[in-house]
Amino acid sequence: MHLKKTVIIALCVGLVAVGAWELFWRSKGYFPDLDDDKHLWAINRAKVDKATSNDVVLVGSSRILFDIQLKEWKALTGIQPIQLANAGASPLPVFNDIVENSDFNGTVILGVTPPLFFSTTYPQAPPWSRAGSRTKFYHDRTYAQRLNYSLSVPLQNTFALLSDDEEGWYDDINLKALLKTIKMEKRTATPDMPPFYRFQDIDIDRNVRMKQRVVTDTAFAGSIKKVWKFFMLADMPPPDKDGTIVFFLKDLKKFQARGGKVILVRLPSSGFFHDLETNVFSRKDYWDVLVSQAGVPAYHYTDYEPLTGFDTPEWSHLSGPDASVFTERFVNLLLKENVIPNAKTN
Repeated sequence: MHLKKTVIIALCVGLVAVGAWELFWRSKGYFPDLDDDKHLWAINRAKVDKATSNDVVLVGSSRILFDIQLKEWKALTGIQPIQLANAGASPLPVFNDIVENSDFNGTVILGVTPPLFFSTTYPQAPPWSRAGSRTKFYHDRTYAQRLNYSLSVPLQNTFALLSDDEEGWYDDINLKALLKTIKMEKRTATPDMPPFYRFQDIDIDRNVRMKQRVVTDTAFAGSIKKVWKFFMLADMPPPDKDGTIVFFLKDLKKFQARGGKVILVRLPSSGFFHDLETNVFSRKDYWDVLVSQAGVPAYHYTDYEPLTGFDTPEWSHLSGPDASVFTERFVNLLLKENVIPNAKTN
């Protein structure tokens, strides 16, 4: 009897504590959402193994993750793309995994963000390892990990306090993130990375939309810009244009041999990023060379009036409403040129 009473009291105390913690974080503006982690990426990668020649896969960096909206694509074509892009990563490891470890022979839309696409083929370099580690996890994951993640999804969609993304956002709710908020005396001359706050929402299909706060709060948008400058102005190895193009073309040839199709797209940027990509990764020396050697349909946003005129609030990604409009215009352009599958005409 005494044990039963103790268990009941412990349970009540635990529920009150969890409830109080949940209410505290909701009062801070948090709400339940999913984390863009390797588990979420893996369940979407699994869709490729069942995909047909009529399906579409998106690979690339964060721009194609933010700027292409899956529901809008499906509304126009009847086909929902499989989103496999990774923020801050080269698209080459994912495309290579699709070519080497699947039988997929549909359409791949490959986003080209010049500083990342042309960065490296070195497996330990961050632009490569960020994507490569996810492909490795997909093939190595255990049934226990799959079950554990399936059980976690309803909890992530219910509790705001479960905010613990792999990206290590400054505003995640975990001990590591909370410790970052404690100001400590600096002991080295190495500059600290500015606080990097989560600025997007994501669903189970990895459809990403920028938080409206980025558009309405210039200080918040400015905090993201500081992070972009921190990364892009750091000492980095020179781009490996020749190596990355050779690597891509080898996979492209093999993919095309089994009936696959690739479409390249260069998505909008502005401000600091636009200047960097114009001056360091000039279109003539990088994009045009890639397109010429690949010989596949390629769309640079500056070449098409419907794809221009969009604002990128933090220099690199479209807001949610603009992403919806951009997707509709881009898909209509692809449909007009008959380069993507359209289930609505079948």
